[in-house]
Amino acid sequence: MNVTEGPGLRPRRNPKRSPWRYVVIAAMLFLALALADVVLTNPNFGWPVVGRYLFSAVILDGLLLTLELTAVVMVVGSVLGVILAVMRTSTNTFVARGAWAYIWFFRGTPLLIQVIFWFNIAALFPRISLGVPFGPTLAGIDANTLVTPWTAAVLALSLNEGAYMAEIVRGGLLGVDRGQYEAAQALGMRPSKVFGIILPQAVRTIIPPTANQLVTTFKNTALVSVIGLADLLHSAQVVYALNYQTIPLLIVAAFWYLLLTSLLSYVQSLLERRYSKGYAPRSRPKAATGTSDAVALKEA
Repeated sequence: MNVTEGPGLRPRRNPKRSPWRYVVIAAMLFLALALADVVLTNPNFGWPVVGRYLFSAVILDGLLLTLELTAVVMVVGSVLGVILAVMRTSTNTFVARGAWAYIWFFRGTPLLIQVIFWFNIAALFPRISLGVPFGPTLAGIDANTLVTPWTAAVLALSLNEGAYMAEIVRGGLLGVDRGQYEAAQALGMRPSKVFGIILPQAVRTIIPPTANQLVTTFKNTALVSVIGLADLLHSAQVVYALNYQTIPLLIVAAFWYLLLTSLLSYVQSLLERRYSKGYAPRSRPKAATGTSDAVALKEA
């Protein structure tokens, strides 16, 4: 009996390559060359202007503010997301429904509307006061003084981020084996202690989507340009409003967004690889399987 035809062995086959494979490759190369020709030879792209402003102070200041805004929003949104996730999984129906309503509202309305709303909050509340309901006012401050463009951006992005992070954290908590909860409750642990045990186990499934959410948040910061906050996009808009070089300045902004997004995506891939270790399904080695099956067939 030929061992290469045994039930435990799979004969190696070299699949025939379709001629259409080379047609597709040729078409893709043609499109790439055509695109390169358009980009490099069209003077309207203004590559000298791009090089002049790529590392200019105004663009780098806008980039720094974008990074600062992203960091603040991720920290505030993550903390808020954890709180909402705990509320969402609570056995108290009132608390769980309240968290659901929050997530439903902030995920269901466009982020741009939220940014504009918080920036114009003074139209709804000209003066923000602290006092007793239906009683005297203890303190108050003008809404325009309190809610600056930076404050409006942080509020809008953080509240929106909290809704998305809540679902990410909740998914991680639900991914932990139910027996862990039951064992902790059987030992008489307080809910805070149980959460301290469950959350570290959920980190494996929380970290990768959180890294992806970081990339999304970094790009969403461009929306704050509509309220005049001097982020990366707004800085580019200010420059091209003066020199009328719209396309080159948009290319400059796109370059920094692409560069930082690529770096964040690389970090995301490292985190996914790191936290997936030990959890991927292991397949049986083919070489060992084939050898053992061959020996068994020879003995038979």
